Amino acid sequence: MPRRLDPDESALWKKVAATVKPLPRAKAPLAPAALPTVSPPKPTPRSTAAPAAAPRAPAKLPPPRRTHQAATLDGHWDRRLRKGLVRPDLSIDLHGHTLASAQALLDDAIGRGLMRGARVLLVVAGRLRPGADRLPQMHGDPRPRGAIRASLPDWLAYSPHADQIVALRPAHISHGGAGAVYVILRRSRED
Repeated sequence: MPRRLDPDESALWKKVAATVKPLPRAKAPLAPAALPTVSPPKPTPRSTAAPAAAPRAPAKLPPPRRTHQAATLDGHWDRRLRKGLVRPDLSIDLHGHTLASAQALLDDAIGRGLMRGARVLLVVAGRLRPGADRLPQMHGDPRPRGAIRASLPDWLAYSPHADQIVALRPAHISHGGAGAVYVILRRSRED
């Protein structure tokens, strides 16, 4: 319980209180008419940099423009691809690239292939390893093994050239087998 003031202290307190002017009352702040809108940051390609301190919620991507793995080709094309009878018009090797540089190289190669009138692009990306889209492998490798190969279908679906890509098929053993894929491009109208 607080101590009571004696009569001398009480008289002194009243003198001091009489000399003090009260502060003007602060006006209540106005509520904002509308909350400010902040656009979310654009997603950046995954890199080999160290992970951030706090995990972020995954950015919601728009639906893919097109899926190419389930796209159908006529039986003749599929048979020729399975037997290794189709010779690629252009090929690229994505080994040793980061995810960002591999995606940029792939988009560039598709653009060059379309300008040249190519129909079959061979993309050598390495084998798809179990868990490639999950945690990195052991032995100090900062990237998961097979991450580029695992990313190919998504990159093609969101590519600026997605409408010009007809299908994605596994490569014949003579062209790299499980470590490569054929990207079948749409025939240009001039052909």
